[in-house]
Amino acid sequence: MSQALRVTDKKLDNKVQAAIGKVVCVGRNYAAHAHELGNAVPSTPLLFMKPASAIVSIHNDIIRPDPKVYGETHYEAELCIQLACGLSAATAEQAKQAIGGITLGLDLTLRDLQSQLKAKGHPWERAKCFDGACVLADWLEPQSFGDLTHIQYQLYVNGELKQNGDSALM
Repeated sequence: MSQALRVTDKKLDNKVQAAIGKVVCVGRNYAAHAHELGNAVPSTPLLFMKPASAIVSIHNDIIRPDPKVYGETHYEAELCIQLACGLSAATAEQAKQAIGGITLGLDLTLRDLQSQLKAKGHPWERAKCFDGACVLADWLEPQSFGDLTHIQYQLYVNGELKQNGDSALM
């Protein structure tokens, strides 16, 4: 699933956004990354959402907000799961059966803005939900992966390894 991404200053093409109602994200699910950011690891999942307007395809340019205005844009590769049906109070087996696709995503964050908002006790959607903040690759069949509890992925930026991910560490 190796794909190259281009970062540009072009305007986002709204036609590439998928017909997705919402993106539910799990924060601090990698203990090592939570500690790296000085955050405690929660005992229950820390959930936040991104609107469909944040979604952009890996095949399109990634729009980086102006660093002079917003500071640097932080990036993290994420393992993304697409549900084929609605779920509520599901068992682990029901959740596994509902997986319709798996892909890699890039979660973009305006980290300086997020820190400012968190320090004031404000919600931090402005730092995580801007247009283009959720980059998604093509969806693959779950059967393509075999063991879903041990999916490894890597993020390279300009040929340099920036992140090693493994679903076993969640």
